[in-house]
Amino acid sequence: MLVTQKRPRDLHWYHAGPLLFGDWGTSRLYVLGLAFYYSGHASVFYMAAIGVLMMAVAWAYTVVCRCFPDGGGVYAAAKQVNPALAVIGSTLLMCGYIITVVISLVEAFHYIGFGGASLVLGLSLLALGGLGVVNWLGSRSAGTFAAITAFLALGATLILGVLCLPYVPAGLRTVTWHTGLSTADSWIMFTRLCLAMAGVEAVANMAGLMKEPVARTAKRTIWPVAFEVATLNILFALALAGLAGFASLHQPDYVTFEAAGRAIPEHVRAYRDTGMKVLAVESAQHWFGERGGHLVGVGVAIAFGLLLISAANTAVMAMVSVLYSLGHDRELPRALTRLNYPGVPWIALIVSCVACALVLLLERDVARLADMYVIGVSGAVTTNILSCAANRSLGVTRPERAGLWALGLFLLAIALTIAVTKPQATAFAGATIATVLLTRGVLRMHARAKARELPVPVPEQGWLAELKREPRPVDPSRPRIMLAARGRGQAEFAVDLARRRGATLFVIYVRTLRVMDLAPGSVPRVEDDPQALEALGSVVALARRYRVPVQPIYVCATDVVAEILDYTVTFGCDTLIMGKTRRRAFARALEGDVVTQIAQHLPSEVALITRDSSPHPMGPEPAAEVVKPAGVEGAPPGDGPGAEGGND
Repeated sequence: MLVTQKRPRDLHWYHAGPLLFGDWGTSRLYVLGLAFYYSGHASVFYMAAIGVLMMAVAWAYTVVCRCFPDGGGVYAAAKQVNPALAVIGSTLLMCGYIITVVISLVEAFHYIGFGGASLVLGLSLLALGGLGVVNWLGSRSAGTFAAITAFLALGATLILGVLCLPYVPAGLRTVTWHTGLSTADSWIMFTRLCLAMAGVEAVANMAGLMKEPVARTAKRTIWPVAFEVATLNILFALALAGLAGFASLHQPDYVTFEAAGRAIPEHVRAYRDTGMKVLAVESAQHWFGERGGHLVGVGVAIAFGLLLISAANTAVMAMVSVLYSLGHDRELPRALTRLNYPGVPWIALIVSCVACALVLLLERDVARLADMYVIGVSGAVTTNILSCAANRSLGVTRPERAGLWALGLFLLAIALTIAVTKPQATAFAGATIATVLLTRGVLRMHARAKARELPVPVPEQGWLAELKREPRPVDPSRPRIMLAARGRGQAEFAVDLARRRGATLFVIYVRTLRVMDLAPGSVPRVEDDPQALEALGSVVALARRYRVPVQPIYVCATDVVAEILDYTVTFGCDTLIMGKTRRRAFARALEGDVVTQIAQHLPSEVALITRDSSPHPMGPEPAAEVVKPAGVEGAPPGDGPGAEGGND
């Protein structure tokens, strides 16, 4: 019988909260400056209205997480209503992720202090390439970096919240409804600032990893972050309006410059693009003087810059996961699900990085990127909420359903406003959706043509048939050997050793999967994993030929070391056989060598044998090395000329 394992639920609310803040809280780094640029001293009212909307969206996502505890976000919610709608919603989310990467990288280098469009473009492309390499290697250190930067930025935000308090009274005195805009233009300005919702979809995608009960964990994750973001956004908007350089401003700079067709001065562009940095430097100088305040303010700004780079990395990972889910469900080519050695969908990663690079080359203005951002974010959130409202099979009360409908229709009005008033954003989202739907249509036409050619389904054969055969019973008196399978090179050695020792052979294949946002049911199965089928099936077939009891194990996880150690100890194996790593030195340095980590943590009574698994068609049998002996020095327990044969 094939042993399999599901992904663990080990995400507590105090883990998920900082991760959500890293996505949701990042938006204030460009929203605050844009709000004051567009609406001047009325920005406080705009940010208050956005805060109310954010709290409503936060409530809606507590319902979403309760209804979809296995995660998946907009894709999972819309798929139950209509598969095509799920593809459109996922594509809108992917549009948001693309702009997240671009605007985060551009803003990161603005905050860190680099000027000049060419320099920012070059550094952004270089950083994007670095993020691609890190994700290609499936480095878990990226997740650690995200958590550290989230805590660092949260601390910097709270410090800034205290430093800017002296400017709040002045900001209160300058608050006004007057913006110089008509009611219609004021609504358009409001819709452009709704990118403050960006990042909320992340909590629905994390639900599949949250501690149960998911509904309670989700509430504890969402509400503190939503309250912090909404409250501090208003506080920072007041403080920004109260700065000495802004207090005397009579009308928004958008009206003075952009709406009048005049060039935007550099000092205006500086606060528009990096409002939190301007506030940090001014506030720190008020307390610590010009020199000390400048250093403190720049330090806070660098923390924000690192958070933006981390947000870009998270968005790349999320984009890969959207493509993986669509490929897994055959909505897009199956090639998008091909995994490299660390478990990363490498074709999806290349597509994601190339898409971001193209947008980065075409557009780097923060205001225009923000418009492109809003249509993707509001479109995905709207699709998710309206899908939950329309789905009668969900456990939603009547008042909750009414609230979801009202909120969803309001968000739909925001998305349609952006679509009508911002043709560049509409063209970007429309072109992306058209490309995905066209590809989906071609795939379905090809599938129908293939079905006509093969009207009778082909029965399952090959490695899968071997794995599904009933195994021989395990004799508890026999010794046990664990083989960590990665290819067919170790099969003969392991089977021969088990036959000579009269041992039961356990063979484990750990499929490392470094993606997020998975829709329910999209975790790889052994039936869809040809590498695992060949690796496990070859061992099973060879073992049965020599009448060696064998137990195949297929595990999908993110930590290969922990899984191999766990199963080796759980099944009471006295020997573990592994292939020597063939990964590059840089990859081993970044991610760690699996064999070395296992040797450090393997119990002393278990022997570790490593062999070079590379083929030697013209040479001798690759030599085995006992890395960690147990029992007799240099040999696994029970091995030797007098060992029991492989009789059943």
